[in-house]
Amino acid sequence: MRISLGAAAIAALSVVAVFGPASVSANPIERACVQSDRSVVSREICRCIGNAADMTLSRSDMREGARFFQNPGRAEKVQLSDTRRDDAFWSRWRGFAETAEALCS
Repeated sequence: MRISLGAAAIAALSVVAVFGPASVSANPIERACVQSDRSVVSREICRCIGNAADMTLSRSDMREGARFFQNPGRAEKVQLSDTRRDDAFWSRWRGFAETAEALCS
């Protein structure tokens, strides 16, 4: 058992060494925020936004929303869509945005 725990610890440390500590625990929203080209966004703000996402969105919603950072036009397309799926997602996304604004402003 000690060998397995030691191997797991080495693997975890290797991940941290290669990707950095934020990548290990960051959700898709936080990662997309950090990787965005917005110079006014700090790691702390991205971490806060990521925490808001953890509180309000599913992992699937986070992956979908993370795409908005790369392609903001996609958000408009989803918002204007007539499908129930997109309407439900947009409602959850608005809830996330309100939470992020309240926590991170």
